[in-house]
Amino acid sequence: MSDTTAAVVHDHAHQFDDAEQQYSASSLGMWVFLVQEIMFFSGLFLTYAAYRYAHAGAFAHASHHLDVTLGTINTVVLIGSSLTMALAVHSAQMGQRRPLVTFLFLTLVLGSVFLAIKSVEYGHKFEEGLIPGPWFMPTDPDAAEQQLFFSLYFAMTGMHALHMIIGAVALIYLIVKSAAGRYTSAYYTPIEMFGLYWHFVDIVWIFLFPLLYLFARH
Repeated sequence: MSDTTAAVVHDHAHQFDDAEQQYSASSLGMWVFLVQEIMFFSGLFLTYAAYRYAHAGAFAHASHHLDVTLGTINTVVLIGSSLTMALAVHSAQMGQRRPLVTFLFLTLVLGSVFLAIKSVEYGHKFEEGLIPGPWFMPTDPDAAEQQLFFSLYFAMTGMHALHMIIGAVALIYLIVKSAAGRYTSAYYTPIEMFGLYWHFVDIVWIFLFPLLYLFARH
């Protein structure tokens, strides 16, 4: 059996009249979801920008505790995962099962690498006593403002990491279904919709990295 051969499956769910209607409904639902996600992260970005403006010196001081090297590596890793996800969508469109499974798996691997590096970063912050709350160790005159910076850092990167974990779970599901031949050139809507989600999560990091690791230092 060739890569492009798959088990016969329905190209739309029973509640839809045809595949085109299902695709339109799925696209609308995903974009509505992404819009509310954009509003959520925009609120975090605006909050960070306001406090960054009010406490520029303390935020610059605190940001020097972030590891730019690890942040840069994670940025490259996520850009790579966007590429493999785009290739997975293309493979699904072409009905190529083996490349689809391969590229989804590579996306999962890269996402896992990102989370592993981020956990290392979090571990460093714990060791350095930079966890907001009673464990916060710095005693500089601007320690309170630094703690605010790290509160925002953990809130923003933590929410991003949560989205990555959800994406990783979804990838495992899609890999299993793809290996079973569920998606063909006639039906690949879940792959394409998840691709939009994954690209969104990657774009969020593209904003987080310069805001937290680069711009805050100056």
